[in-house]
Amino acid sequence: MPRLLLILLSCLLLPVAFAGHAIALGYTPKYPAGFTHFEYVNPDAPKGGSLQLPNPDRRTSFDSFNPFIIKGTSAAGLTLLMFESLLASSEDEPASGYGLLADDVAVAPDELSVTFRVNPAARFSNGDPVRAADVKYSFDTLVSTKASPQFRAMLSDVKRVQVLDLRRIRFEFGRRNPELPLIIGSLPVFSRKWGGGLAIDRIALQPPIASGPYLIEAYQNGRQLTYRRNPNYWGKDLPTRRGMFNFDRITYRYYKDEVARLEAFKAGEFDFIVENSAKNWVRQYLGPKFRSGELVKSTFRHHNTAGMQGFILNSRRPQFADPRVRRALGLALDFEWLNRQYFYGQYTRLDSYWANSELTATGLPGPDELKLLEPLRKQLSPEVFGPARLPSDTRPPHSLRANLLEARELLRQAGWTYRDGALRNAAGKPFEFEFMDDSGPMLRVFLALSRNLEKLGIRGSPRTVDYALYQRRMDEFDFDMTTLRFPDSQSPGNELYDYFSRKSADTKGTGNFMGVRDPAVDKLIDAVVASENRAQRVIAVRALDRVLRQADYVIPHWYSAEHRVAYSQRLDYPRHLPRYYSAEPWMVSSWWFKP
Repeated sequence: MPRLLLILLSCLLLPVAFAGHAIALGYTPKYPAGFTHFEYVNPDAPKGGSLQLPNPDRRTSFDSFNPFIIKGTSAAGLTLLMFESLLASSEDEPASGYGLLADDVAVAPDELSVTFRVNPAARFSNGDPVRAADVKYSFDTLVSTKASPQFRAMLSDVKRVQVLDLRRIRFEFGRRNPELPLIIGSLPVFSRKWGGGLAIDRIALQPPIASGPYLIEAYQNGRQLTYRRNPNYWGKDLPTRRGMFNFDRITYRYYKDEVARLEAFKAGEFDFIVENSAKNWVRQYLGPKFRSGELVKSTFRHHNTAGMQGFILNSRRPQFADPRVRRALGLALDFEWLNRQYFYGQYTRLDSYWANSELTATGLPGPDELKLLEPLRKQLSPEVFGPARLPSDTRPPHSLRANLLEARELLRQAGWTYRDGALRNAAGKPFEFEFMDDSGPMLRVFLALSRNLEKLGIRGSPRTVDYALYQRRMDEFDFDMTTLRFPDSQSPGNELYDYFSRKSADTKGTGNFMGVRDPAVDKLIDAVVASENRAQRVIAVRALDRVLRQADYVIPHWYSAEHRVAYSQRLDYPRHLPRYYSAEPWMVSSWWFKP
């Protein structure tokens, strides 16, 4: 057979792939090929200035420039400012990816592979071109045992990775997983020269060699870190980067506690702060600089799913193993009292793992949900098939007293009775637990809860630890109760294995802090991940939400559909707000200093 004919036949046998500038999960991407910029940025934003910021979360220091391992405490800003991925997400859409390091993405019609083509202009900070081999190296590193186990959990369906040539790389899947091309497209890419050949878990304060818009300029003893904009940044004119990353320098200063941080802001030490405390927002953001307009106090609406925040109960602990006990503890939280006394009426109670969105399960399960739940009926509580579980309520005709009476009965059914001055099990052991926290503001809320628990004979003891010890104990699942917020997602998928699967429950360093080991939950996560369009995904997430809520792994807290921020009047921002965004990353990536 002629060689040319063999080549033509082999081409016909290869799976056909649809290539393009973007992909989205179950819908058509909003921005067409040839778009010039995202609508929520100012493409003509002026460049310049030095932005001063505080530590953006509970970290009070850092000892690593490596955000991909569970050892140590990584510095703020690394992922956003230094590491780029093949695709960039749009903050106007729930789940989409547009070309960044990749200038073309092709998902095979059978959805069992995805091929990316690296942009020939892409460069690392040391000037080296980004190649397909670098993408594979980054992937292999992240799924190794040296990196955080969350990457292995999310990417377990990737069967093989092939470098096709200098610029093209193909990921092949062991099963259909519509979300996987987007997940792979969002993975950070870095150079194999980073660390000089050391294993990734041995890289500490070695500046990353990556492709992002900023470089590390200076740092001081884990207390301060300055980035400077790379004058040779390769991607500044891309549609996914135009109008973004406008500050010449960005400095993070670390403060020991929230009081010191707030006072430093009012003294003018930095330019922007996100406030999560309702009390602080009402009572502390006052003074001459606010009256003069030098400092601006504002709220910005968002449409993010609220995620789940609450008192997390570690079901690995024997006292929390019974769901009736977990339900009883939840009945002791009086949110309405807290909202009046502590929060100035600013919050809404969380009633779902995906509150503030269409993903919330409500009422009775509908026909589409029942198609997923009925095959699991023998593994589920009958209550799952009734109205979706709502958190305790003390609004009339309900009351705290009635809730505590119900809690007492649940505890009795679970084998806990009050005698000799405490609630005890059959062996006579009192019901005691430790509440671990690394910051102060949640302590008063816990104390309000513990006062109610004392009426049931339960003793909860608070313990405050520093962030490093807190993180270490969380990675080891060494806690009874703590406060935690699960990251919100507009399109839940593979990360659910990390949070809720049986496999992750037994793997230290994962996000399954609650210790969920439910085969029905695993099946529902499979259904979410296998969803072929947005409508199917919404139904599967609602079914999962219903099952998780019924098991009472969390005593839900509250949420606000607004970001509360204060900032220097020198800053300006685009008037077209994105729909799904976090306040500080949005500011860092899209704001600018007024000329």
